[in-house]
Order: sequence, then structure tokens, then C-alpha cells
Amino acid sequence: QVSLVESGGGLVQPGGSLTLSCVASGSRLSLYTMGWHRQAPGKQRELIAHLTPGNDTIYEDSVKGRFTISRDINKNAVLLHMNSLKLTDTAVYYCNKGPNSWPKYPWGQGTQVTVSS
Repeated sequence: QVSLVESGGGLVQPGGSLTLSCVASGSRLSLYTMGWHRQAPGKQRELIAHLTPGNDTIYEDSVKGRFTISRDINKNAVLLHMNSLKLTDTAVYYCNKGPNSWPKYPWGQGTQVTVSS
């Protein structure tokens, strides 16, 4: 049984930074395209960044240049470094496999990021 545990969220002021972590058990994340997804209040969950097994990275336009996705192979984790946070980045953040990568893992509980002054 694969489980994903996201952490690192919190309350941060606009312009601040956070680093999110997603640790997996039961599967080697480095074998798959992995992504970070987020769901803002009242909106559908969206993929914002993903990382291929070859370490190619793709970002949604709203986070490009501000967020960086990476792996920590030793911890079997995927990270999301978030800089220059905006109010519109407020959401619950989840990790899972990236686009066209099926089946998805069971979704974790996510980690809440709140950007507020």
C-alpha cells in the first residue's frame, strides 16, 4: 500500500517562502514523473509543477520562476521550494504522479499553504 505524506505548509506573508515535502512509502518516487498539485478554495485541483525521472521540470505559468520542484532520493521525497508567494497561492498542496502517469497513488491529506498579510 502506497502512502504519500505532505508537510511544510503554513501561514506566510506575501513575498515569503516555504518548502513543501512529500514523502512516500511503498513506492520509489524516482521511477515516476511526480507532480505537485494544489486546490484553492472553491476551485478544482490543478497540477502546477512536475518532474520527470530524467529530472526535466515543467511549471504552470502562474508559478514559473517562483517555484522549484526537486527530488530527495535518499528520503524518497519530492520537494517544492516556493518563493515570492502571492495571495493567490493560498491552497492545499498535494503531491502525486504527474500528467499521463497512471494509476495515480492514493491522495494524501495535503498541506495547507496560506498567504496572508
